[in-house]
Amino acid sequence: MIQAADLLVECLEEEGVDYVFGIPGEELEDILFALRDSNVDFFPVRHEQGAAFMADVHGRVTGDAGVCLATLGPGATNLLTGVADAHLDKSPLVAITGQGGLERLHKESHQALDIVDTFEPVVKWNTQVSAPETVPESVRKAFKLAEFEKPGATHLEVPEDVAAEAVESTPLASRERVRRPDPDRSSLDEAADLISSSAHPLVLAGNGAVRTRAAEQLRAFVEATNVPVVSTFMGKGAVSDADEHSLLTLDSGPSAEATTAIERADCVVAVGYDIAEHDPAKWNPVPDKTVVHVDHEPAEVYRHYNPDVEVVADVSRTLEELTDRLSTECSTWWHDLRERIAGDVSEWPDAGDPVSVRRVLPVLRDAMNDEDVLISDVGSHKMAIAKHFPVYEPNTCIISNGLASMGIAVPGGIAADLALDDDVVVATGDGGFLMNAAEIETANRLDCSYTIVVFRDDDYGMISEHQEEHRDEHFGTRISNPDLVDFAESFGIEAYRADDWGEIEATLNDVIGADELSLVEVPLG
Repeated sequence: MIQAADLLVECLEEEGVDYVFGIPGEELEDILFALRDSNVDFFPVRHEQGAAFMADVHGRVTGDAGVCLATLGPGATNLLTGVADAHLDKSPLVAITGQGGLERLHKESHQALDIVDTFEPVVKWNTQVSAPETVPESVRKAFKLAEFEKPGATHLEVPEDVAAEAVESTPLASRERVRRPDPDRSSLDEAADLISSSAHPLVLAGNGAVRTRAAEQLRAFVEATNVPVVSTFMGKGAVSDADEHSLLTLDSGPSAEATTAIERADCVVAVGYDIAEHDPAKWNPVPDKTVVHVDHEPAEVYRHYNPDVEVVADVSRTLEELTDRLSTECSTWWHDLRERIAGDVSEWPDAGDPVSVRRVLPVLRDAMNDEDVLISDVGSHKMAIAKHFPVYEPNTCIISNGLASMGIAVPGGIAADLALDDDVVVATGDGGFLMNAAEIETANRLDCSYTIVVFRDDDYGMISEHQEEHRDEHFGTRISNPDLVDFAESFGIEAYRADDWGEIEATLNDVIGADELSLVEVPLG
């Protein structure tokens, strides 16, 4: 006989969990001491939102569910934003929350909220573990569904009296993930006919092309067919941006040449594309394009995304089959657009140029290796990164564009640094940075070594830009900041302010790959 809390942690061990991010709470006491005596590390963080973002990014970069832990009431509700981010970004995550004893949940009680119902809209599945005997099945189901394509968030609530109960049971064995079937011949034939009969076919690579590890098959497809590729913000790297077929992302180019490519295209092959990533009304407004949908799930019903054929199957296998069926190469109708896009993203700033995120990106790209990982927070800098930062390997540019939540970068850097051997850089604006800047303490305590680049403009810049477009003025967006270098140094890390192009280049080259936790402030002109 063991406590249910010990059985829960044994189940986490069986699932291969190495660490859990969270904040302790009274109702978690038995789970916390079970973690102490296990092979799973518990990492206390500074805010539950940070814990959820860490689990979220862990899921994005590894494909294995990240785990976050919080107590009842405010602890659980603080997790909600990060859990919702994982839900819309299709990142595998398992959230575990404590709860008061069952004997008091039928009445109004201190800190007691209906957390299961609260989480319902932002998870694939959740449940209250109301009996210790259900722990193994509940944990196995939470991980299975979180990691099953399309992945997302799941949630387990564990009342404190259930966690303390004795139980005689063992974990369920973890299994290989369920695979999607091969594509059906009829759908493949129809898709191949539509592509081969089009004059200007184009691939739209979404998050699923990266997430399902289908990049190798997608690269083989475009090489064999000569079809160009435009990515969503979350599909960056599915095809290397060094490849002549890449037109970067949907809005890339000095005059949005990627948008022009979409406008010219008469057949769009959407691979792993989720409409939450980028509204189809922006690239198929009429709508009049032939669309081939290749994904693990049927397309969402939407007037601007109503595919002519849907190949719902394993993405990698579908791409292999389509490559075999398409023996003829398409024309080079897109070469002029590619040349302008490639020239634009590689153009370095002149000494007299004002400092902007857009102009910093070639310098940052040059300072990073191809396999290094960039995590972007949300703000105006994210748009510049999405459009103008070349990515050469899949899953090496992490952008939240489902929920698109500010504050993900600094905690996300912790998860990426713990999970990966390559160097990690996080890019954030001053607005998003201070939302979870306290996690610098967590990163330093865990001996993380990554680079935080903070673009400071003392403004919620993207909102200002939108207001200026609509009204020729902005309101409610101005903010102020502490001395960010002094602030970062107060956590015991190295910090730098790079005010001009010489300092920016030298500093980024010095700190990226230096195996230390550091912050670089870049004031924008």
